[in-house]
Amino acid sequence: MEHVFYSDGNAKRISWVIQTNDSQVEQIREHADIYLDKIDTEQSKHIALHVGLFWGIGTFTIKNNDTIKVMVDSKSMYENLVNNSGSSDRFIATRTDFIKKFIVQRKLNVNYNLIDCKENLATKLL
Repeated sequence: MEHVFYSDGNAKRISWVIQTNDSQVEQIREHADIYLDKIDTEQSKHIALHVGLFWGIGTFTIKNNDTIKVMVDSKSMYENLVNNSGSSDRFIATRTDFIKKFIVQRKLNVNYNLIDCKENLATKLL
């Protein structure tokens, strides 16, 4: 099955949208206390992708071997995920490692797409 995945985050919340065929699921969460007002936007965007993918698998919205078009509105995040360029931010590097391991474990076919922030459906949920 194919999905289009949008995610976003800020210092207080994360959100994600998963589109599948004719359905769309929208989710928003407050950051856990250990992150609330302690992380920057870029770090929060990585948390949103990480948590959103886990949520998608946990609710059976996304299944093993599915194809996911991940829509990313941050050029640095896109470069990090696509080119394995790494990040000097240890927090982001750890989240990226978790995301990549999860994708391999679940045999997901993931394609990253850089979009304008105005096109990010998850942003309106914040």
